[in-house]
Amino acid sequence: MRVLIVEDERELAAMLAEGLRGEGMLCDVAHDGLEALRRTGEADYDVVILDRDLPVLGGDAVCRALAAAGHPARILMLTAAGSLSDLVEGLGHGADDYMAKPFSYLELVARLRALGRRTAGNRAPVVLSRRGVSLDTVRRVAERDGRPLQLTPRELGVLEELLAADGAPVATEELRARLWDTAVDPATTAVRVTVHALRRKLGEPPLIVHDPGFGYRL
Repeated sequence: MRVLIVEDERELAAMLAEGLRGEGMLCDVAHDGLEALRRTGEADYDVVILDRDLPVLGGDAVCRALAAAGHPARILMLTAAGSLSDLVEGLGHGADDYMAKPFSYLELVARLRALGRRTAGNRAPVVLSRRGVSLDTVRRVAERDGRPLQLTPRELGVLEELLAADGAPVATEELRARLWDTAVDPATTAVRVTVHALRRKLGEPPLIVHDPGFGYRL
């Protein structure tokens, strides 16, 4: 699940991002409303955690803009304005859920996962397959020759990109941009390590090929 945290309190935003990454989520951070709109135009997010009191462009305006554009991301407003009238107003702007600060971190994670499931439920069922490998992109279930594959969310993401490319190479930089959040150092070997683990789990004969200068292909 990919999450955008829109929060101008930088320490809180950093703490949330670190915690949610530990839950296996991809997290990007925006500190004002305009940056939030820019990021939602550049990446596909499952959930946007949105503060209402933001500089440059307020959270209510961001929420209305995303709703008007038909953006698929679910919006969870996380704000200090916690009265019943605030909640009703926030939901009226197009938010899918609303939490007041201070909040329970465990409750936040539970609500994010619930919203993520609702986002996935809106997607049309698609099964990608090639060379005996199949992946249900909604249920996130993969098999090779009928054998279930026990893959991590990141490995599933890499497999999906390779299957969707239908034999064409996918560049390392492209995999990093689509499957890792912006906090990951481009110089790290995260992509190579994940591809190596996926290749091992797919088993014999090996299916993933590395084309130097071009990327990985299945």
